[in-house]
Amino acid sequence: MNTHHESTGPSDEQQITLRGPAELADALPYLMGFHPNDSVVMVALHGGRGRFGGRLRLGIPQAAHEWPSVAEQLAECLIKGSERRGGRPDAIVIFLCQDPAEGETGHQTMERLRPFAQRLRTACGALDVPVLEALCISDGRFWSYVCPDARCCPAEGNQLTMPGTSVMAAAATYAGIQVRGSLREMEARLAPQSAAGGREQQRALDSAGAALVPKLLDQESRREVGGTTLKLARRLMKRLERAPAATPSLSDLNDDRLISHEEAAEVILGLQDRETRDRAAEWMEGPEAESALRLWRALARRCVPPYQEHAAAPLTLAGWVSWSTGDEPAARVALGLALRLDPGYTFAQLLHEACNQGLDPETLRRCLRGERGSRTARRGHATGRVAGARSVRAQLARQRRARPGATRPGSGPGRRRPGQPRTQDRRGTRTGR
Repeated sequence: MNTHHESTGPSDEQQITLRGPAELADALPYLMGFHPNDSVVMVALHGGRGRFGGRLRLGIPQAAHEWPSVAEQLAECLIKGSERRGGRPDAIVIFLCQDPAEGETGHQTMERLRPFAQRLRTACGALDVPVLEALCISDGRFWSYVCPDARCCPAEGNQLTMPGTSVMAAAATYAGIQVRGSLREMEARLAPQSAAGGREQQRALDSAGAALVPKLLDQESRREVGGTTLKLARRLMKRLERAPAATPSLSDLNDDRLISHEEAAEVILGLQDRETRDRAAEWMEGPEAESALRLWRALARRCVPPYQEHAAAPLTLAGWVSWSTGDEPAARVALGLALRLDPGYTFAQLLHEACNQGLDPETLRRCLRGERGSRTARRGHATGRVAGARSVRAQLARQRRARPGATRPGSGPGRRRPGQPRTQDRRGTRTGR
């Protein structure tokens, strides 16, 4: 089970009154920025008017025997996280979103998930925070686990509001809030290539690994590889910048065509060194941010089997750039995928936690700008190079220590990476944590 979660802090920019389960169900995609399929979402409410506060998302565990412990963890995480951000919730709203399994109806899905909903309600109640509403959303309909009135919440469920017709949709349009599609669709944009392209990319990664691994095991030559990696990444960013982005699907296809298998393999392998990756994190704002984001997403798609775990580095960079440029939903998706591939990936853990706690990315941007601006003066001094590469992680770690009791999304014991090529030595090449 993947235990990383996603949450956001409260937003007071606009006041919208939602009345009843139907408007709550319609509001969910706007609260998250996407349709959270196959997910449990919990939202904290504050004050007598039920102001939305922190929110948390987790993939629904497939094994029912995990539901009790997961429910307790989620309730504790949301409630204590809200307390750290400034206030204990007065109530919680729960959403269980899952498409029917093959041969299953939406009503049957709702009944199958009912014990999980009850576990969540009980876990919140045990911490003295009531669950105001618990909804199941499946097959275009919604059901309430709380409302006993069959007149407003019939057994067959209620149809979801037509997209774009609700008060929340109108307010979101006015505020410029967009729904990016489903979580599944957002993750698919970052998924590895398949079929013939995947086989060619695997061969390129095998070849690049044979050439680069010996160099990455040596401290001096590793710096040379890092410099070469960053120069190539810069060239690829310029190439992408000259090709304007189209619709998401066409943009991804065009970007993939602009990067050869050999170029992708070289940058992917080079980014496994954490100092190189931290230097690449400096491309986080201004005109270069868009081309950097397109590059990191394209490289994540090139991490084909058995190199899937190598995508943790470009996914984390994609998450960082998305967060830095104000796209928090995309940031959480990318960082969540990085942690799914490697729960112990420290850089992704720290960024995910900072994003979830509502920290301002400007603190990290200032840190990176300072390192970038002073690198020329430090050039030639080894201690300066190392200090610069570690600056982001050190800044994030200081912010974590400043918040005692902070949770670590995706944290867990280290594990051997399945499918890791035998030619690689993690001491030298898997240093991107």
